[in-house]
Amino acid sequence: MVSKAACDPSPPPPQYVRPTVSGAAKLLVVGPLGVGKTTLIKTVSEIRPLSTEAVMSQAGARVDHGGERTKTTTTVALDFGRMTLDGELVLYLFGTPGQQRFLPAWRELARGALGALALVDTRDLAASFDAIGQLEDMNLPFAVAVNAFPDSPGYGEAHLREALDLLPRTPLVVCDAREYRSSVTALIALVTHLIDTAEPS
Repeated sequence: MVSKAACDPSPPPPQYVRPTVSGAAKLLVVGPLGVGKTTLIKTVSEIRPLSTEAVMSQAGARVDHGGERTKTTTTVALDFGRMTLDGELVLYLFGTPGQQRFLPAWRELARGALGALALVDTRDLAASFDAIGQLEDMNLPFAVAVNAFPDSPGYGEAHLREALDLLPRTPLVVCDAREYRSSVTALIALVTHLIDTAEPS
C-alpha cells in the first residue's frame, strides 16, 4: 500500500532518479481531446516534462471536435513525465493523443505499461467511451479520474459507474489536474489498484 507521505503537497525537485528507488512502473494517461492529460503530467512531473503539443489547424479542429475552437493546441505524439512515490517507486507517465484517429497507435505506446489512468470530463462523458473501451480491449488495468472543470456538472458515483459501464473493482476518483496533491491522489488510486489486483508471483 502506498503511504500518505507519497502525496506531499509540492513536487520534489530532483532531476535524477533517487538512489533509494527500488522499482519502476510505466503508466499511460489517456482520455479524449482536452480532458487534461497534458496538464496532469505537467502538474506532477519532477522533471521537465516532454510535451508534443502543436497548434491545431482549421482542418484538424473540424475533424477532432466539429470545428469548435475552444482548444487551440493538441498533443500530436505523446506527453512524458516522471514522478517518485515514497522515494522508492518511480512512475513513468505517458500521455496519449486524445483524437479517435490515434487510437490504433496506443498499442505501441502501451507496450510494457502496467496500467492506465483514464481521465473523463462530465461535460461529455460519451467522449471517454473510446478510450475506456480501448483499455478494456488491450486488457490493461485502469483507474478512472473525473477531472473537475469549473463548469462540470456533478454526478454521484453510481451514476458515473453506470454511464461509463465500470466494473465494481475499477477505482473511480475525482481530481483537479491542475493541482499536485489532487493529481497524485488519482495516480495513487491507480497504483494501489495495480498492487491489489496483481497476480502473486
